Amino acid sequence: MRLAQRRPSWAVGFGDEVWWSRLAQPEQHRWVEAGEPPRLYDLQRPKGDPDPKALACYGLWLCHGREPQGQMRLRFVQGRPVSAVTIDFLAWCSQRLRQQGIEALVLIWDNASWHVSQAVRSWLREHNRKVKATGEGARIVAFNLPVKSPWLNPIEAKWVHGKRAVSEAERLLGADELESRVYAYYGCDPEDHLVMPQKVA
Repeated sequence: MRLAQRRPSWAVGFGDEVWWSRLAQPEQHRWVEAGEPPRLYDLQRPKGDPDPKALACYGLWLCHGREPQGQMRLRFVQGRPVSAVTIDFLAWCSQRLRQQGIEALVLIWDNASWHVSQAVRSWLREHNRKVKATGEGARIVAFNLPVKSPWLNPIEAKWVHGKRAVSEAERLLGADELESRVYAYYGCDPEDHLVMPQKVA
C-alpha cells in the first residue's frame, strides 16, 4: 500500500460483494414517542412479485490514486457472484481506472472462492501481461486478506451504512427502486447488470 501511495498513477482499492435484501431489515436506531413501543415490520413479498428477494452487487472502494478519496464503484449482478462474473467486474474496473489515468490497482479482498479460483488467477496473469504489452487498461495486483477477518476490509462498513440508509422499514421496495437508492447513496452512475453464465446457474 505504501508503494501505491507514493505513485500518483497507482490506486489502492478494497473489493467485495454484497446482497441487498428487499426483506431483511438492517439493525438501526429509531425514534418513537415517549411510552410508545417500537414497531417492527415483517415485510412479505406479495404473490406474483417478479422481483428477487435480494440483489447481488460487486463493489470496489478506492482509497488512493487520482480518484477522489473514498470513491465507490458498483455493478449489480443478474444472478450471483461466480468467477466469470468476477472477471467481468475486474475487466470493467480496469478500463474505467485507465480512463482516469490510473495505471495499476492494488486490489485487497477476501478469500471468497470466486476471488481465488484458478480461472480468476489465470485471468489476472494474462490481463497484466496484456496491459504491459498494449497499455490498455490498468494492471491489477491482488492481495488476499487473512481468512475470517472481514473487519480488515473497510468496504464492509460501507455496506452496513448503505443498508441502513436505503432501507424502508414499513414498505417493501421494488428491485429497481432499491438499486436506484444504492446508486444514489454511493454517488455512482447506474450501470448495466453483470450477467452470470447460464452453465453455472
